[in-house]
Amino acid sequence: MKDKVLFVDDEQQILDTFRASLRKRYAVDTALGPEEGLEKVTSSGPYAVVVSDLKMPKMDGITFLSKVQQASPDTVRVMLTGHADLESAIEAVNKGSVFRFLTKPSPIDEMIRTLDVALKQYALVVSEKELLRGTLRGSVKMLTDMLALVNPEAFGRSERIKRLAMFVGKELRLKNLLYLELASMLCQVGCVMVPDNVLEKLFSGEELTSEEQQIYDMHPSVTASLLANIPRMNRVSTIITHQNERFSENPQQLMEARILKASLDYDDLVQSGKDKHTAFEVMRTREGWYDEGVLDTLERGAARDDGYIRRDIALGKLEPGMILDDALWSKDEVHIMAKGTELSRPALLRLENFMKTKRLPPSVRVLVPID
Repeated sequence: MKDKVLFVDDEQQILDTFRASLRKRYAVDTALGPEEGLEKVTSSGPYAVVVSDLKMPKMDGITFLSKVQQASPDTVRVMLTGHADLESAIEAVNKGSVFRFLTKPSPIDEMIRTLDVALKQYALVVSEKELLRGTLRGSVKMLTDMLALVNPEAFGRSERIKRLAMFVGKELRLKNLLYLELASMLCQVGCVMVPDNVLEKLFSGEELTSEEQQIYDMHPSVTASLLANIPRMNRVSTIITHQNERFSENPQQLMEARILKASLDYDDLVQSGKDKHTAFEVMRTREGWYDEGVLDTLERGAARDDGYIRRDIALGKLEPGMILDDALWSKDEVHIMAKGTELSRPALLRLENFMKTKRLPPSVRVLVPID
């Protein structure tokens, strides 16, 4: 499938010429003017390349391509003008909104050379981003799988937090959800440094001593220090570092950290035995702790049980995608998996191994996704 190229101009004849000359080589689309161009970028994208005229009514090409950059950062942008305006060219390049600058009438062979280079640039950007996303997710998944072995309760907590946080992030339309996803997955990794007896007291709702609380409060900084040596994880490290800060203490707090703060506190209250409604009543009394927009969205997300049905399922019948609605313990009181754990294939394989060596209950209550 060909990558799409969008031409934007205020003269229909020029657009028709581009379409006729280039349609066999590229997937060509056109827009008459910048307003139609932005609408198409939003509704018909993503476009690999957008070629725009400089001189257009209501909105010039520099402003238009800057808006394209905001709406579709990966799209490669080319400026076309009938005026050899060096000052405009410099402005466009310096603003980062333009990859190439051509004067018109531009010979078709020159346009083809420019589009070919632009398409290679787009492929490079997209492939690098996908590689980065896959590499980071794979590395983080390995860390969280290790956490599940060492501390199933902390792992289950991170799974619950991730589902809540990702709902809020999507509802608030965060541009890049990857950072929030990774931070949610990693927010409990530092718990491997917290003594087991402290975590047991915390997750059972017991009050910690001041010394125990101080030890537990260090776990975000432990995680951040572990991430410090991983390339491109600076933002994730920053999110986790500030995940327990009250909003009034840091109004410039990253949105992802605000979401984590609210999600973590909600989970604390629910795990201590409070129902959903009471948990949010408590959170509403904590003046200045939360971003109100985040809290409102989180409350909607926590109230949603649609998409799942509760079932008691035999251990041998569990499938990927199901979520434990109760913690799973062996009959000799070994904690196998925490409430909220989403069952993946590695998790089910681990469960099979436990079934060979531990006396487990015949079934467990789970949330089953509705197809």
